[in-house]
Amino acid sequence: MHEMSLAESILEIVEDTARAQGARRVKEITLEIGALAGVEVAALRFCLEAVLHGGVAEGAALAIEPVAGRGWCMACGASVEIAQLYDACPLCGGYQVTATGGTEMRVRDLLLE
Repeated sequence: MHEMSLAESILEIVEDTARAQGARRVKEITLEIGALAGVEVAALRFCLEAVLHGGVAEGAALAIEPVAGRGWCMACGASVEIAQLYDACPLCGGYQVTATGGTEMRVRDLLLE
């Protein structure tokens, strides 16, 4: 379950940012998670609840904004939306699609108090 290590990394980012800004508490954490990032969102939520307990972000609201998967098809030259890595191009059916978006996961925003 790599979601626990992701949650611990998010915790580090949140605590470092709160400390740098002199915040007493983190009220909300907004994450962007790409459809192609390989992250199980329910498992990440569970892990975050565990690692945030007892810290500056305990009880913080968690907003997760999905980012659609995008790819560029070498066969037809189109930029297309894809649901999974290695999906066929929805326009031409070719399998030479290179992921160009939706692989990312990042802390987009923190609401500090």
